[in-house]
Amino acid sequence: MPGLEDLYREIILDHYRSPRNRGELPVPPAHKVEGFNPLCGDEVVLYLDVDPDTDTVRDVKIAGQGCSISQASTSMMSAAVKGKSVAEARQLIRAFKALMSIHEHKLEGEGDGADLQAELEGVRLGDLEALQGVVKFPVRIKCATLAWNTLQQGLDETG
Repeated sequence: MPGLEDLYREIILDHYRSPRNRGELPVPPAHKVEGFNPLCGDEVVLYLDVDPDTDTVRDVKIAGQGCSISQASTSMMSAAVKGKSVAEARQLIRAFKALMSIHEHKLEGEGDGADLQAELEGVRLGDLEALQGVVKFPVRIKCATLAWNTLQQGLDETG
């Protein structure tokens, strides 16, 4: 489907050229966490403000540098989790990683990924699905998941 691939490419380029939630938050109350991919030099800096009373991601700001995939994924992640409960953010993390893994399993001939499909049940990924084409290039999966691993670390540290 060339039309769908073109749309996905445009979504990724839009988030790369005009990243959402770019900036910094005061630390504290926000928590700063950094992720780095030594294989390609991608860097993600995440400022995470979780409201302890409501257990909600009150605000998230991003910084860093790297390839279009890592920076677009970081932008998409920040837009997806802002205003969500910590539980919803964790569910998005699992679903996004499952999306990357399911397609990776299919490409490697390891079945249909049905075991990972449960993580995607009832989760609307929206624009994040644009990144599923990354799995055709296995070395780029780490670029796409860097922001999500960094978010998971941040949530673990603030929890």
